[in-house]
Amino acid sequence: MINNLEQGYFGIGIYNGKTPENLGVLWRSAQNMGASFIYTIGNRYAKQACDTHKAVGAMPYFHYDSFEEFYKHIPKSAVLVGVELDEKSVPLETFEHPKRCVYLLGAEDHGLSKEAIDKSHFLVKFKSTLSLNVAVAGSIVMYDRGAKTPINL
Repeated sequence: MINNLEQGYFGIGIYNGKTPENLGVLWRSAQNMGASFIYTIGNRYAKQACDTHKAVGAMPYFHYDSFEEFYKHIPKSAVLVGVELDEKSVPLETFEHPKRCVYLLGAEDHGLSKEAIDKSHFLVKFKSTLSLNVAVAGSIVMYDRGAKTPINL
């Protein structure tokens, strides 16, 4: 049996997501890959046809109207990891995932806001010149986390 105190936890969410389909696919992946909670900031979608496993009923779902509201509610022991193509981002391949963190993804067309980038403790990116679909990007991050042993931050 896994000891959650040793394992740590993570949540994953989308900032101003574009489509309900992306959100539903991300939720399904989050449930399969061990997320502790899911969330949205800005745009809100209540029911996702792509969430065939009904992740919303299996784990806590939070919605925040703004980044400022979200930032006030990040768990005290967690760090914020933004997923963004940015000059300050480190390659996901070499990134050591914090034991307790919250992953934040932006919509494909606008990415994360400057404020979200500035307030992220870490920024990660993929080997890609163009943005990836948000649900795909989130799934890759969660898979990478599962494939590596999170560090204790």
